[in-house]
Amino acid sequence: MSGLSGFASAEAVAVPPHREATSTMSTAAAAAATSARSTATTVPTGLAAPWAREEVRFGTTDTSPWHIAHVRELQLRLKWVGLYNRVPTGSYGTVTRQAVRAYQARKHIVVSGMATTRTWKLLLQDTVRRPGAIPSVCRNAGWHACYDRSMHQLLLLHDGAIYNGWLVRGGGYTTQTRLGTHKVFYRDIDHWSTLYDSPMPYSQFFDGGEAIHGSRLMMNPFVDHSHGCVNMYVEDARQLWNLTHNKTLIVTVYGAWD
Repeated sequence: MSGLSGFASAEAVAVPPHREATSTMSTAAAAAATSARSTATTVPTGLAAPWAREEVRFGTTDTSPWHIAHVRELQLRLKWVGLYNRVPTGSYGTVTRQAVRAYQARKHIVVSGMATTRTWKLLLQDTVRRPGAIPSVCRNAGWHACYDRSMHQLLLLHDGAIYNGWLVRGGGYTTQTRLGTHKVFYRDIDHWSTLYDSPMPYSQFFDGGEAIHGSRLMMNPFVDHSHGCVNMYVEDARQLWNLTHNKTLIVTVYGAWD
């Protein structure tokens, strides 16, 4: 989807101001406590951690664009490491469980048959596609979202290191997502495209009407295209939003169209 219209809805995430507490503890003790609190709150956990995905278990299914459990993504990535030889279905059955177990054994981690946080972290790292083609600008300081059109891959980098990656889709042949590097200039957590009469949740606009946003239509990132925007699963767009909505984010689009 593409189209920057209807600015009525503003960015709906705010960080409350910090309020200093009055305390009778010594200056040194207060400084130590403050440092400890600061250290504790800066350690990312859950889906904010690097290379994070939700855990997925046997019997789970991607049922609709509204209910994506990342089973299809799991199957695709297992296929890329040579352990899943079927057409991805989006259903976590016996073959998928066997492939997960084989991957866990290969990586010398607990063999459970469930796509655990540890399993995802290793699998995501192992399946970054065309790492040598990542533009040098993406390795600069700060936060960068780099979209490889040829691989349907969006990588998030922080200070030169890859932080996470997602499967996405971009514009069609006549509405290709434009190449180049731009800074996100507008964000809207619940944007609605009046041009296409469609929701664009977690929109981060970076080049005119082109934005990174969640799609309520996408089941398979390798099927169909957008009107120019970078489509993500809604859960993934939320994850990217939570990581970057209050930061300067530079977006680079590269690679041949696919």
